[in-house]
Amino acid sequence: MMSEATQTSRKTTKVGVVLSSSADKSVVVKVENFVMHPLYHRFMRTSSKFMAHDETNTCNEGDRVLIEECRPLSRRKKWRVRKVIERAQ
Repeated sequence: MMSEATQTSRKTTKVGVVLSSSADKSVVVKVENFVMHPLYHRFMRTSSKFMAHDETNTCNEGDRVLIEECRPLSRRKKWRVRKVIERAQ
């Protein structure tokens, strides 16, 4: 049995690119993944957009970020920016 101090978080995390940061303390993150087509057995690229909470307004468009699932913060925001992996150039 693990103590609470050493227990890791089981929240879902995703890595994506910031598309928009115009709203206050919010960013839109595009997450891409590969999915195999059920009939043709080819890999297809699919993408999803998520609204994420950015408390310090540090993210800019084009940044690569890690987002983590959290409690609902508003109607569309159920993710939180965990860290900025790579800055846009």
